[in-house]
Amino acid sequence: MRAGSDSVLELLPMVFAAPNEALDRAQEVLATGPSPLHASVAHQVIGIWQRDFGDLRIALHHLRRARDLAARADSAEREADVLGTLGVALVHAGRTRQGLAAFERGVSRGTGHTRARVRYRRAYVWWVLGHHREALEDVRRAIPVLRQADDVIWTARALTLRATVHLALGAVERADADFTAAEALWETTGQEHDKADAVESRGLAAFRSGDVPAALRLLDEAEERYAKLGTPTFMLNIRRCEVLMAAGLAPEALAEADAAIAVLDGMGGQSTRKAELLLAAARAARLAGDPHTAIARAAVAVRLFCGQRRTWWETHARLVLIEARVAAGRSSGRLVADAAAVAERLASFGAPAAPEASLLAGRIALNLGWTADAERHLAVAARSRHSGPPPARMTGWAAQALRARAAGSTRGVLEACRRGLDVLDDHRMTLGASELRARATEQGAELAALAQRASLAGGGPRRLLMWSERWRATVLSAPPTRPPADPALLSGLTAFREIAARAEAARWEGRPIPALEREQRRLEREVRSRTLHIRGDAPGDGHRLDVGRLLDRLGETRLVALAVLDGRVQVLLCGRGRVRRFEAGLLAEAEVEAEHVQAGLRRLAHPGAEGRLPVVEAAGRRLEELLLGPAAAHLGTGPVVIVPPARLHRVPWALLPSLRQRVVSVSPSASSWLRARETEPPPGGRHVLVRGPGLATGGAEVPEVADRYAQARVLEHEEARVPRVLEELDGAALAHIAAHGTFRADSPMFSSLRMADGPLIVHDFERLDRSPYRIILSSCDTARLASVGADELLGLVTALLPLGTAGVVASSAPVNDAAVVPLMLALHKGLTTGLSLAEALRDARTALPDDALHQATGWAFTAFGAA
Repeated sequence: MRAGSDSVLELLPMVFAAPNEALDRAQEVLATGPSPLHASVAHQVIGIWQRDFGDLRIALHHLRRARDLAARADSAEREADVLGTLGVALVHAGRTRQGLAAFERGVSRGTGHTRARVRYRRAYVWWVLGHHREALEDVRRAIPVLRQADDVIWTARALTLRATVHLALGAVERADADFTAAEALWETTGQEHDKADAVESRGLAAFRSGDVPAALRLLDEAEERYAKLGTPTFMLNIRRCEVLMAAGLAPEALAEADAAIAVLDGMGGQSTRKAELLLAAARAARLAGDPHTAIARAAVAVRLFCGQRRTWWETHARLVLIEARVAAGRSSGRLVADAAAVAERLASFGAPAAPEASLLAGRIALNLGWTADAERHLAVAARSRHSGPPPARMTGWAAQALRARAAGSTRGVLEACRRGLDVLDDHRMTLGASELRARATEQGAELAALAQRASLAGGGPRRLLMWSERWRATVLSAPPTRPPADPALLSGLTAFREIAARAEAARWEGRPIPALEREQRRLEREVRSRTLHIRGDAPGDGHRLDVGRLLDRLGETRLVALAVLDGRVQVLLCGRGRVRRFEAGLLAEAEVEAEHVQAGLRRLAHPGAEGRLPVVEAAGRRLEELLLGPAAAHLGTGPVVIVPPARLHRVPWALLPSLRQRVVSVSPSASSWLRARETEPPPGGRHVLVRGPGLATGGAEVPEVADRYAQARVLEHEEARVPRVLEELDGAALAHIAAHGTFRADSPMFSSLRMADGPLIVHDFERLDRSPYRIILSSCDTARLASVGADELLGLVTALLPLGTAGVVASSAPVNDAAVVPLMLALHKGLTTGLSLAEALRDARTALPDDALHQATGWAFTAFGAA
């Protein structure tokens, strides 16, 4: 390295352009016995690297050394610059008073351009501390000086910081303007770390404006840029946790926050970042339904923020702590007072979370019967219902609904719930991925429950049906959005399929597969990430059910919609022009009984378990009492459609005594059944039969079924590869797929059917322009689904319904492959005579041998939809 001052000073901008190279060169400078001035620069560079990417204790050592050397060099400007860097490090170490004192001295020692840089750093620290007005004042004074000096890098940093502060205060438009100006400046520089930070900041801005897919895409892009530089990403972790929580992915946010905390602790990193990560983990734990973990994380965060003198952050942590305590079942006047104090302090900061705290105070007060106090707090929270991002408006409408309930106004409750759910519906449709749409509905669960209770108390069964449908299976109301062509996604799916196939083959051969499994998980993350980036393009329709049209279309069919209010099943029996309500058992007891039935069916799938049959049948009788109650005696003699809550999707409905000899089908919602009922079959009537590898019977029914259909297209052996199968399935009238099914509870969108070249997954089905009008999945577990969001289901079956499939036959339990063959042959015999799937399945069950194995096989299969 040259010995000139300019060349040594070049190390300072380099630390954010090529951090590791800057560190190496600074150490080289120190090895040459430099002058105090040059040594000061080198120590400052090492201190910055350690502060942001390494051990904060080492950083403080080098920065103090840099300050002392600057004083020895008798350079006031150099000393001021180092004091600015030292001030940031001290604050990040939790030594707020010392850090602010360093800034005071730095501002007084520096002049002009140098002082502007120190002011920018102090503005950054004010932002870290939550003093947003002071941050805006310092950065306001720094930007003109930096611009006048033509300092592109520091001007861009200052604009980025000002935008970030605006976002914290909810001023999204001002932030956008500053981010745009900063990005234009960054493009003229080689500051790669700063450029990555700019992309990250744009992701935060997209999130604040309500665009979750864009936020995820930009944060992933920023992470890729940081990875190339080899630098940690703790601020990005915090921001991504926030976006993941908004997307309904709280467990993932908790895992990311905890992992980042472990890394930070291992390297002796910034105390301020640890406190922020703990706050993110506390929020995520609360949203994930783990209030005790949330309390533990939030309590530590409160202590750290308090010690760091970060009142803004401490107040937000106290809000999460109170929310978690309430979620854990605590309720007291002290909590009302605490929540009210937090709301008042947040409002004084101009923090967007203030209405949330007021809502919390009002909700606790209501639970205690303190109506006057509740009204006061809820009225404040309700002001946010007309403006701001969707979460703020949702908070406002929730507060308004609670006010109306306290005032005894059923109409007011329903109107507030309708308006709030409309906000969420519009937001949900900006999400392209069906997984995100499903998970986002959790945000509307309270409003939906309030409306249902109001309907039950002040309206008839028809109104309760409408509100039960208002937020049920909404993910099926429109097809998932996909880009016209995404080569990266297609490439990722192909690579995933190849690795999954290799791992499966190695598993069968008994070879070790850790490396293959790691690569498979990496590819799964890549594919999922790309699908989550997709933005929705379908307008929200409010998911309105026309009850009159439903009753007209039912004819002699009875539709049984099961709603759950306060843990008890309400049976809404629709048919013959009216809706009647019956009260059944407790949902929790029904879930336990359903699991017992599933266990029994698993046993009965193997020969020699005939002794379990009476036990399973008895469980079926108990399920009927819990789920249908007195409604079972009013089903009439015609077909029955069951619309269960998502948590009961695994019930084998044909096992229930009153349904055993009936034509019975299942639908995720009444609206979904109506759409399926009114779906026209495609022209041409193409039939596609697929045999995957590894079946015990080899898919023995396929050749015989093929003989029933003229010109049926049979795909087997090497022809049963995913691209060819998808090509043939698109727009088919009927598809029969005999292939091993795998349900992924950990990642339902990767539930699959095994083809010759690997798994055919839910993401593959979502690429179809139109899925088959009817589809029969003849193997185990193909009807298993994951219950997510408010009342949503994810899995193979629900992937097909929005894409044009009107009817599906699939199994919700393990089945005996050999016993499936006669069932499938009988099913297709009925279809060729013009029966619907539900009719043909009923007749196929009665045609089976009268033994436990075949009975259990028949019960395991369910007809979904209306075709």
